[in-house]
Amino acid sequence: MSSNKKNINIIRILIYIFLGIGAIACLVPFYWMIITSLKIPSEVITYPPTWWPSKFAFENYVTIFKKDNFFRYFYNSIVVALVSVPLCLFTSSFAGFIFAKYDFRLKEFWFMLILSTMMIPFAVIMIPLYIEMSYLNLIDKHLGIILRWCINPFGIFLMRQFIGGVPNSLMDSARIDGCSEFNIFTKIIIPNIKPAISALGILVFIWNWDDFLWPLLITNTSNSRTLPVGVAMFAGEWWTVYNLTMAGAVTLVIPLILVYLLFQRQFIQGIVLTGIKG
Repeated sequence: MSSNKKNINIIRILIYIFLGIGAIACLVPFYWMIITSLKIPSEVITYPPTWWPSKFAFENYVTIFKKDNFFRYFYNSIVVALVSVPLCLFTSSFAGFIFAKYDFRLKEFWFMLILSTMMIPFAVIMIPLYIEMSYLNLIDKHLGIILRWCINPFGIFLMRQFIGGVPNSLMDSARIDGCSEFNIFTKIIIPNIKPAISALGILVFIWNWDDFLWPLLITNTSNSRTLPVGVAMFAGEWWTVYNLTMAGAVTLVIPLILVYLLFQRQFIQGIVLTGIKG
């Protein structure tokens, strides 16, 4: 018994060591990003590199908000995210409700067709999507960026899996009481899928906030450019201001960390329960 316990303890220690090394490997890039954002330009290119700034240049964060309409980029990202996330949550949950609780002709075919779009790279559809937005006169406008996220195949799949676990008896009881189908969706389904909505909301916010290619393609001026595109503006043709670029990257990451920390419990609960109900 003692030898078995020793073996278990050794394995546990090895697992902890492996996880610790993995955690350090993940945290080092974030640490380097933060300290680089606090360095002066001459220290950024110093070789060998310094792991601690000789002088904390907090003015880098002041500079980025004064440079190239950076505050406007931040504002644009917030506007796009605040509109895109609720819109995607509504369309995903409503479509998931229909596919989970109603029977209609070719139901499985349409659902598999929607899922198949997840396998199409965005690079394949971005030009047709750009032409479509051009016809709608949505180039260099917030709505042109938002419509990219209004329907999400993964969101529909996630909601269908979760809503499928809601008992049909609740819906039948509501119908007997004279509740309409839309009221069933808003008053019966939505309260029972809050964990899944929280999980999907966090994922969509992260995808939306980090999106670079589509805003870069569809925007022409700082009036509509989002924060990832704004951070890329610090990279010139011949020279990159790394301390300002890293300060912009830190500013870009902070909202993602705050959102995850605020909704961490709901996110984990939504993912776990979706797996159980699926």
